[in-house]
Parts: sequence; C-alpha cells; structure tokens
Amino acid sequence: MKKIIYSIAIFAITLASCTKDFEEINTNQNAPVSVQPSLLLRQVIYNFGDEMSYEGFAAGDLLGQYRTALDFNLFGRHDLKSPQLGGNPWPIFFTNLRDNEIILKQSKETPAFAVYEGPALILKAYMAAGLTDLFGDVPYYEAFNGVDGTVTPKYDLQEDIYQNENGILDNLDKGIAAINAYGGSIQLEGDILFEGDLNAWVRFANSLKIKYLMRISDKVNVASQLQAIFASGDYISTNSQNAVFNFTNSEPNSFRLAQLRVGDFNNYVLSETMEEVLENLNDTRIGTFFKPVANATTTTYKGLLNGVDATSTSITPADYSLSGTAFREDTSVLDANFATAWETSFFLAEAAQKGLITANAQNLYENGVALAFEYWQTAMPANYLTGNAAFNAVGTTPLQQIITQKWIANIINGYEGWTEFRRTGFPAFKQISASLNNNVYPVRMPYPSDEAALNAANYNMAANATNDNSIDVNVWWAE
Repeated sequence: MKKIIYSIAIFAITLASCTKDFEEINTNQNAPVSVQPSLLLRQVIYNFGDEMSYEGFAAGDLLGQYRTALDFNLFGRHDLKSPQLGGNPWPIFFTNLRDNEIILKQSKETPAFAVYEGPALILKAYMAAGLTDLFGDVPYYEAFNGVDGTVTPKYDLQEDIYQNENGILDNLDKGIAAINAYGGSIQLEGDILFEGDLNAWVRFANSLKIKYLMRISDKVNVASQLQAIFASGDYISTNSQNAVFNFTNSEPNSFRLAQLRVGDFNNYVLSETMEEVLENLNDTRIGTFFKPVANATTTTYKGLLNGVDATSTSITPADYSLSGTAFREDTSVLDANFATAWETSFFLAEAAQKGLITANAQNLYENGVALAFEYWQTAMPANYLTGNAAFNAVGTTPLQQIITQKWIANIINGYEGWTEFRRTGFPAFKQISASLNNNVYPVRMPYPSDEAALNAANYNMAANATNDNSIDVNVWWAE
C-alpha cells in the first residue's frame, strides 16, 4: 500500500490561523491515501487465488475425496464447523469482495480508472458465485461496501444472487458491456491474469457464464443463452487463454503448502476414492498428483479411506502415497485456477449431452480430456480415450465420464470438485471412515460462528431457513 509522507515544519501560528487551518493541521499526513486500483486489482487476484488454492489442498480436496488427512481432520470427518488447517473460506470471499468493490467504485467515480470497471464486475461475479455456491443464501446486495454500507447486511436468496439485477449473471453481462464500451487509452494495470488484455477478460466472462448457467440449469431454462455463447466461440478454448496465474518455486509467491513445515504437508495422503478412479482409468496423472508409496519395493500408489479417526487409528505416512512434487518441491508447475479451457469444454460437453446446445458432446469431451492432460503437464496415453475413459465406455454413461474427468482435473481448485459432486452426484464418493455428521455427506458449508455474534438478526433468519445452519440442507440449485 502506498504512503505519501510529508515533512511538517512547526511554526508559531496565531489563534486565528489555528482555526483557519484546523482540518489540515489535524489530518495525519502519514496515513495511507486511497489505494490505486492497479495495486488493489493485483492484490485481489493474487490473494484470492493463493488463499483458495491453499483451501483447495487443505480442505476442498478432503470434501472432494482427492486426498485425506491423517490428523487435524475434524473437517475431513465432516465436522465442518471446526476448521483446522483449512476449511474457513468465508473471510477470504468477503475480504476480497470488499476490496474489489473499492475498485468498482473508483472505476465509476474517476474517469481515469474507467478501464477497471469491466474486470471488477467480472471478478465480483466470480467470487460471489463461489461464495453462494458453498453457503447458499448469503449477504450480498447490502454487503462489501465497508463504511458506505451496513455492518449488518441481510442474507439474500441464492436464486436472486444469481439472477437479479446486479447479481452474478447480470454483472458478467455488464462487465462485458463495460469492456466493449471502453474507448480510453489508459491500460489495465495490476492484471496478473491477462496482462491487461481486455479481450481475454471477455473470454473469461463468457466461460464463467457457461459455468454458472450450467450450475443453475436444473432450475432455469438456460438453453438459448448457452447456445448463443457457444455459437459466438468467444470463450476460453485453449490453455494459453486460461484465467490463471503461476506460482513460483520461491517465497513469497510459491504455493502455500511449500512454505509450511513438512509435517503439515505430509499430513495429506492420496484418497482411496482418487486412487480407484485413476487406476481404473490407467491414468498417468496419478504420478503427477501423488508420489509412490515410500515403503513399497515397487512403484505402487496406495490411498486411504477419507475421514479416519486419528485418536484411535495409527497410520504411517510412508505406507501411503503422499502429494506429488508439484505441490511442494516444484510449485512452478502449479497455477491458481480461476477458469480454464478444459473446464469450459467439459461444461459444453455436458450441455450438448443434455440437449442444451447443438454440438457434438463426444468431441467436446475428448477435447476437454486432452486439454486437462496438457494443463497438468502429463502425457496422455495414446489409447486413453479408447479404454475405460472412452466417452461411451461400458458400465458408465457419457455424463458420468464428463463430470469424472472434470473432477480429476479440478484437484486443489478450491471446492470445485465437491461442488460439482453436490450438483451431479459424480463421481461416486465413498462413505468416510469415522463420520461426525451421522454418516450423511454434507451438501453446504455452515455459516461461521462470527455471523451469529456480529449479524445476529439476519444470521438467525438464514439459520432458520437451513434447519439451524445445517450442513445437510441443499443450496437452491441442488434442491
């Protein structure tokens, strides 16, 4: 954050001049001034991507059954009200939505900052969707405004956040419109996703529209909107166009888990669910995501059933597959993932398979698979798409294949794997070892306890609508 420092000389002043200059003299000239939107944009993108990638590894991957925790795993046992090493995304969303709102306000009030309006609207839609997808009804229309808004915002219905004016889909449209209408010469700075390329922001917004239209497609007829975007071709379609930024191999921009002590890192091992899915497909990405068992004499990968009770189960990490080198030793191959070509292709494949767009679902599926292998820098076996990963493989369905492949590639991508499981039921998750939720798989995140203390009246209404803030009550699009 920039600070402007002034040297202040002290002079003898008269009583009259004291009164005249009171405001100036009593202003702290060493306090930070308004932050430039370029600095805030970089901060929002990096902080959100960094925080949610960590959340993805430490908590989202537990709920998505990619990996399991050996200890400190109350969250992995589905006590979602007791986050430990991860599992508290609420403040990540609200902090970054608040800072993004500052950018949006500056873009509308200061002509020199107009170039930031479109990207800020798109980021607001992206982060708001992630928030409501996890929690359901959340503070939205009265939130994020800091001193200009209420400190006790009401909770808005998820269907309204998605569909109403200034909601998710509307802000994506307005963001695209703002970019298309921008005629200035000032460049977008602080953009670590696209280096100021406004056309790339439009592609990003259209990929997000595809994603969010599919997410609500069981509740709303979205076919015509999807067909129009698909026909335009103006969405992320190659990995070079992905909305991502790269981690590095050194602090402070390396993947967060690489900076923690090795004991915390080795607390996470391959999930039995992930092991079975990848080995059934003869999927070479297992060696990218995980290491062979240290105690084995041959190259072997072994997973552990999710949700063990560490107080009664003794487990040796060397007997299971630890996380791969990409997550610690060489994090330069990792991205903070906002949207990708493979995700978009899989959503379009699903839309085609369901008859929501006119397109070849198999081609879109196979394109998504190839893009996902490329994204994870792993060579795809030549016969991969003719074996158990084939679009029409025996014993499965095209829809199951599409969602399963998207699930595989979504490892560490926040809570996306769990969210898509909640929406589709794929892939089939296992019953965890020692559930703290009566063997019921959770379908939403609980509101944090701070809300009950700081926003009691509105929290109580939202809690009542979710059976006392239950994690077993579906969000709107999954009802």
